[in-house]
Amino acid sequence: MTKNLSVSYSPVATDSPTRISEQNFHTEMPKMTRKWEVFPGRNKFCCNGYIMMARQAGIFYFTCVLIIVTSGLFFAFDCRYLAVHVSPAIPVVAGLLFIFVMSTLFRTSFSDPGVIPRATPDEAADIERQIEVPQSGNPATYRPPPRTKEVIIKGQVTKLKYCFTCKIFRPPRASHCSVCDNCVDRFDHHCPWVGNCVGKRNYRYFYLFILSLSILCIYIFACVITHLVLRAQPPNNFLIAMRESPASVIIIIVAFFSMWTVFGLCGYHSYLIAGANTTNEEIKGTFSSKRNHENFNPYSQGGVFTNCMAIICGPIPPSLIDRRGFVIPDPTQTTNGLPQENNAVNVRPENNYGTVPIMQNPPISGGGYPVQQYPPGVYPGGPYPVEKQSSPRADTPTEG
Repeated sequence: MTKNLSVSYSPVATDSPTRISEQNFHTEMPKMTRKWEVFPGRNKFCCNGYIMMARQAGIFYFTCVLIIVTSGLFFAFDCRYLAVHVSPAIPVVAGLLFIFVMSTLFRTSFSDPGVIPRATPDEAADIERQIEVPQSGNPATYRPPPRTKEVIIKGQVTKLKYCFTCKIFRPPRASHCSVCDNCVDRFDHHCPWVGNCVGKRNYRYFYLFILSLSILCIYIFACVITHLVLRAQPPNNFLIAMRESPASVIIIIVAFFSMWTVFGLCGYHSYLIAGANTTNEEIKGTFSSKRNHENFNPYSQGGVFTNCMAIICGPIPPSLIDRRGFVIPDPTQTTNGLPQENNAVNVRPENNYGTVPIMQNPPISGGGYPVQQYPPGVYPGGPYPVEKQSSPRADTPTEG
């Protein structure tokens, strides 16, 4: 005799407890803001912060179009003729030069030139406390404290100027770019043709760009002249050759004017590299003799060859701005570990660029990120020992 039994089943979780906790963690995870999204300077970022350049990039696009169009006309009309009548190596050499020129241009334009992080509000307040001196006697005779410090490098006294925008004492050779609104280490100049500042981290690629571009201009100019001369052989003449290849005339005009401009710029920067100098220092006369006192460049390596090797083959320092790192959320503006409104991260102003996160992974449970703190007023590139402070005087807040 059989007996019918009604059996009820209840759903059971098949995932492991670890996987369930991970799913809950990702469900409750708020949208994280990366630091490039709140970057205080006037820069433009692409590809999730990997590409960094100035906002005013119109001339940079013109540079790219000019190089690509001129080279394209050369490959389409001149290289084919020269490869058949002269040598097939001509388009190969031109192609290698073109690739090198574009790669160095993009490396210069899309990289961090050496931006120095701004001071956090706490660091700026601490610097103000160190600078400010109590008023004494008559307030009418009170003079503000100096905004410069002095360090001695190889026996040469060097001033560290205070930046009123970044709230830091700029390291030696640094300057504030008025276009990008950033302090740049070993600032050379802001170049609109590459759409970026030229500084410590991209000067090598800038020099290689103008050097290779000058070689490419001379190479294209010589090849186009050779092409027209070969076409002008009897019974033809030079006018018939230009009529048969009108694109060559355009290439000659563009290459001729570009050749002298770029070649002159390359020669000027070769002179600066040989003397371990920058455009900013050369214009200001930083290391020129003043008041009959011998003034030398303490950053020179001792010779032309060593100075060139230091720029071309020297190490490139890492970027000081953690532009792809996550912004630290403010725990006082959250409820139960989550932001109060629209899952937006509330940013504390003191957690922008005065500190550099050690890791870029999502935060562990409990909130917060491990952060490496730097002494107030010292930029992450390394502290510069202050030997003495200049005599009190009222300096004007310039951004030089």
